[in-house]
Amino acid sequence: MCDSQGELFIKPCTDQELQFYKTANESHQAFADLMPVFMGELELNDSTSVRDLDEQLPAVSEILSKETKEEIIKFSKEQAAEAAAQSPAPSTDRQWTEKAKSRKIETNKSVVLENSAYGYTRPNIMDAKLGKRLWADDAPKAKQERFDIITKETTNGSHGFRIAGMRVYKGSTNPNELDEQGYKVYDKHYGRLEVNADNVVEAMRKFIFNPQAGIDEEIGKIIAGLFLNDLRRIEEVLASEESRMYSASLLFTFEGDGNALRAALDRTRADMSGEQYKKDDGPYTPGLSASRVDSGIEMDDEGQMVFPINAAIGQNMILANLAQAPASQDIQLTADSDADSMSGSSNGDIPRIYSLKLIDFAHAEWTPGQGPDENALFGVRSLIKIFEQLADD
Repeated sequence: MCDSQGELFIKPCTDQELQFYKTANESHQAFADLMPVFMGELELNDSTSVRDLDEQLPAVSEILSKETKEEIIKFSKEQAAEAAAQSPAPSTDRQWTEKAKSRKIETNKSVVLENSAYGYTRPNIMDAKLGKRLWADDAPKAKQERFDIITKETTNGSHGFRIAGMRVYKGSTNPNELDEQGYKVYDKHYGRLEVNADNVVEAMRKFIFNPQAGIDEEIGKIIAGLFLNDLRRIEEVLASEESRMYSASLLFTFEGDGNALRAALDRTRADMSGEQYKKDDGPYTPGLSASRVDSGIEMDDEGQMVFPINAAIGQNMILANLAQAPASQDIQLTADSDADSMSGSSNGDIPRIYSLKLIDFAHAEWTPGQGPDENALFGVRSLIKIFEQLADD
């Protein structure tokens, strides 16, 4: 266990999403490595007690403060009361409307994950919604038609993904375009109305390269190269699995403050040690996020909770060998079995550089005998081509 600060991400979910997390961690480990770290599940209702939380989350119960547990209980009671007030009368009508899609998930179950934004000074975040087809087999006809229009009008059709949301620290020279924390926020309309097949690469450049925040071409290419390594690993895993995901996303996160990012890279160089990380069948060079210390954070997830905990779960860190590698080359990686020795500071803080996680599994399932998920792979391969350009690979 590292002596560093962390955060939990508690996300209401459907039974299908919860089961997908469980089965991935039980029998699809390579796939689970691409996902947020699954800490457990919670069943929240108006009678939830501190003892219930301790029993349901044994992995983190000892490091959750009493105040945090009380906040979770308060939230669960509020959610239960709200769900009861909003529950519609029983009906067999499966009509779907734009209004219906924005409703909160009617469930008392939640997945507990580690938070992808933990450990950064100013995290830049981008949600890339995967797939040319966005609806599952059981989707109502109206939803299928609406989502097909989105595909036709956006880069979901041309590239198999679209930018569903993005925020960039100091992402504009106009202070009126920044929020109170100094971010330029690109909402869901940006990827639908402003990004197209002709300018999608430039849109990605806005996310990575940002001189106003101290992220120049040199450091931006390093970050693009790290994301590229992870995208190639994601392609490899998805091509080896038989699954289907509709409206899943890739969540890109990296340190958006140039000074903090350079300091983290310098500390990583200084801490480089250990042996090359290997798979059973030979050398393997994943990106930093293969350490599985990250998790999903959604930019507009109703009902989400993020609670601080006093310590992070100890993990082996996979660190990129950035000391000698030019930005245009694949970056080799090493691993150290002692997470504390990787902290780079006397107080045990682990410098965060970036992470890339596959998130949103409300419409995901394993499909033995049906082959790889080419719908999701189309988007991943398009992103690989774009990041090859950004990294000058």
